Amino acid sequence: MTRIESRHNAALRHLARLGREKKYRRSTGEMLCEGEKMLYEALSSGAQVKQVLVREGKPDDACRALLARAEEQGAALYTAPEALFALASEVETPQRVIFSCAQPVWKAVALDGQRQALLLDGVQDPGNLGTILRTAEAFALGAVVLCEGCADPFSPKVVRATMGAVFRLPCVSLPLAEAVGRLRAQGLAVYAAALHGDSVPLGSVPLGRAAVIVGSEGSGVTRQALALADKRVIIPMAGRAESLNAGVAASIIIYEMTK
Repeated sequence: MTRIESRHNAALRHLARLGREKKYRRSTGEMLCEGEKMLYEALSSGAQVKQVLVREGKPDDACRALLARAEEQGAALYTAPEALFALASEVETPQRVIFSCAQPVWKAVALDGQRQALLLDGVQDPGNLGTILRTAEAFALGAVVLCEGCADPFSPKVVRATMGAVFRLPCVSLPLAEAVGRLRAQGLAVYAAALHGDSVPLGSVPLGRAAVIVGSEGSGVTRQALALADKRVIIPMAGRAESLNAGVAASIIIYEMTK
């Protein structure tokens, strides 16, 4: 491994910029990931790992095995003392490994032939977005579509919250109207999750061939989404809460769609 000894090191600065700058991530086509588990998920999923930075110290056998796999794949390995290592991390208590890898390439053709999809209409909280992607992958939902106003799916917070699902889940970034048009052309019903007078319980509509639109944390689905949907649906709740966290609501919808 190459030892980094300066905060001005090019590899260190590259990793730090990937974590902090959306435009830089987009221009390089890379994203920043952290932790041995994420490195394992990336390697196991066939992601192209570019650079791996290890906090100075003696890695255990499991970590050495992961580093060997990454090096065999062509990744450049670096080590740095704790003070410099922390400059590349986005968390208060960094893990032992930070790495960059190529972003998954998401294409609209991933929607072709899908029986079920979740459309995210302005989900802006990184933790919620990561939770939704993780849940969708866990229950083998057909696809997730990120529409206008969603958080950057390749930001470190989102990637961390997916726990590896970002490497495997079929995702698409499309304008809402285009996504709805593609899915409806394949015979899918389109529902919008919304509190409204004419909303019907989620369990009362057929979900075997369907797409459900979930809105933002603050204002819910947009007027455009309501106009595009065939019906409006709600998750019946016996308590007094008016609504659920977007990540929780989407997770319940995913479960109902795939159970």
